[in-house]
Amino acid sequence: MRDVPTIQGDLARAVTDPAAYADWDTLLDTFDHIRAAAPVVKVLPDTDGVFDPFWLVTGYDDVMRISKDNQTFLNNPRAVVFSLAEGIEFARQMTGGSPHMVASLVTFDAPIHMKYRKLTQEWFMPKSLRSVEDAIRALAQATVGRLIDAVQNNAAEVDFVPLVSAPYPLHVVMQIMGVPEEDEPRMLMLTQQMFGGQDEDLNQSGMKDMTAEQITQLVAGAVKDFEAYFAAITAEKRARPTGDVASTIANATVDGQPLNDRDMMGYYIILAAAGHDTTSASTAGAMLALARDPEQFARVKADRSLLAGIVEEAIRWTSPVQHFMRTAAQDVEIGGQRIAKGDWLMINYVAANHDPSHFSDPRTFDAARSPNRHLAFGAGGHQCLGLHLARLEMRILFDVLLDRIAAIELAGEPARSKSTFVGGLKTLPLKITPS
Repeated sequence: MRDVPTIQGDLARAVTDPAAYADWDTLLDTFDHIRAAAPVVKVLPDTDGVFDPFWLVTGYDDVMRISKDNQTFLNNPRAVVFSLAEGIEFARQMTGGSPHMVASLVTFDAPIHMKYRKLTQEWFMPKSLRSVEDAIRALAQATVGRLIDAVQNNAAEVDFVPLVSAPYPLHVVMQIMGVPEEDEPRMLMLTQQMFGGQDEDLNQSGMKDMTAEQITQLVAGAVKDFEAYFAAITAEKRARPTGDVASTIANATVDGQPLNDRDMMGYYIILAAAGHDTTSASTAGAMLALARDPEQFARVKADRSLLAGIVEEAIRWTSPVQHFMRTAAQDVEIGGQRIAKGDWLMINYVAANHDPSHFSDPRTFDAARSPNRHLAFGAGGHQCLGLHLARLEMRILFDVLLDRIAAIELAGEPARSKSTFVGGLKTLPLKITPS
């Protein structure tokens, strides 16, 4: 029997501790070390029962293979996001047995996954998105206008995250969903509680060292608030349907039956939450890269055809969705390791998108990188539904920003969120010179 490569102790904590993901360069060093030793490695807890052992997959080719093989590597029946055992048990108690606090496209497997995906898929295709480009540009102009006002009132420093990269994608996705603008602050708070549950600055709890159960309770509370809000939206859209995504979901049927409450609420939540934090992280990452490189800023300001490269590289470089978990449906070999049926695997997009065997000088932000077939949107049947929207709204925002800004520079050290799942900058202090 061949030896199974394992990691434990400090190295395992560097992969599973939310705080480790806030120290980006050290995290990348860790993944480089692990990948060089064994691109597929078993991660073990120091104490039995803290978390279930899992296979960490760090190489690009292996992550791509797993992402595209949705028959062998399932999103069910185990948790699709890494969680400590007590958090998973709490979720099961809350849901009546499921490890998923929210039932959504992210947790479904075939054949139900594609049936649900098709309900809104056309909404997020480039042809359909052209109809909302003008509305998105208006939101971008309003957002940048508020940024310029803040700059003029406080020329020393502004924080790009709360002023621009957090609210802007939320405005966009809420408008597409048909959520009233006055309800957006509530949606922002709930998305931060769902995805910022591991970071005391984002979860709005005031608690620095929450236990796994406390984090899960916070997320559960946000889910309940989401469900209460969208239950009211559903009633309204069924009584008076309009041409938005919420109306499509509220009145949808699968196999001739309306969506059950849990699946419907999960659909709303995944669109509202996932469509916000991920684009926010990529947007802030692009701004950081431009602030660090005045020459690149000048080039893209003069030639907007370079914007597509800026956007794509920002998405790879930041990798906002940092991992997903999969469950092996059968015995299989990956990266030279024998994976048994039922084993849990972490496909780590941060590691894959910084794999030097696939990306030359991966830590460098290179807007001219080509090809740039990154894995930040996943691949295969579970590839991100909103990838075209994310690219569009980022391109429009930076087109507007570049019209209004003559120069940018860092005004302090940016800080990343503490999160193993969705992560990115939580602060980006800038000094901005308006045009």
